[in-house]
Amino acid sequence: MNFDAARLQWTRQPSACSITGGRIEILTAPHTDLWQRTYYHFRNDNAPVLQMETDEPYFSFTVKTEFESRCRFDQCGVVLYLDSDNWLKASIEYENDRIQHLGSVVTNHGYSDWATTEIDGSVRTMWYRLSRREDDYRIECSPDGQHYSQMRVCHLWEGKGPIRFGVYACSPEESSFRAVFTHMEMTECQWPAHDGQPPDPKV
Repeated sequence: MNFDAARLQWTRQPSACSITGGRIEILTAPHTDLWQRTYYHFRNDNAPVLQMETDEPYFSFTVKTEFESRCRFDQCGVVLYLDSDNWLKASIEYENDRIQHLGSVVTNHGYSDWATTEIDGSVRTMWYRLSRREDDYRIECSPDGQHYSQMRVCHLWEGKGPIRFGVYACSPEESSFRAVFTHMEMTECQWPAHDGQPPDPKV
C-alpha cells in the first residue's frame, strides 16, 4: 500500500504550504484549531487538514513531524477527519519552554475528549502511527520512528467504510509556526488482532 501524495486533498487551506515529493510543509495561521464542545463549550473547526481517502479496513499510517512551535497550543500531527463532528487527532501541544502536552483528541458526534501526558518543552520532532481495524483505531508515538508507544485505542462511531486520513497543523492563539511532515507511509496493519478474552456473545 502507498501513501499517494497525488491523492491528497485539503479540507481547508493553510496560510502557506509546500508539497514536494515526500515532504509537506505547512505555515499555520493564528486562531486555527479543531475542538468540539466538551468542557470548554466552544467549537473550533478551521484548522487546515490534508488527507487522502481509503476504504481499506486494515492498515497503518506513519508520519514524522518536525515543528517550530513557540506559542501556547501550537500543534501539528496525524489526523483522521470525517466531518466537523467526527474525527481524531494526535499531536504535541506547546505549553511553555518547560513542558508540552503529548496527546490525542477523539471526537464522536460533536463531543471531543483530550488525553495527554506532559513531555519536555524542548522536543521538536515526533513520529506517529495511526492503525485501523475497521471502525476501531490505535494511535502510537515514537521519538525515533523505531520504537512506538501506545497513546490510545478508540472507536469512531462513523469510522467504518471509506475514511480520510493525513496530517494537520494549527495555532489556536495569536501565533504562526512552520510544521514539516516527512516519512509518510501506509502499510499493512501493525496493530495485531486481539488474541485474549473473546467478545461477548450477541443477544
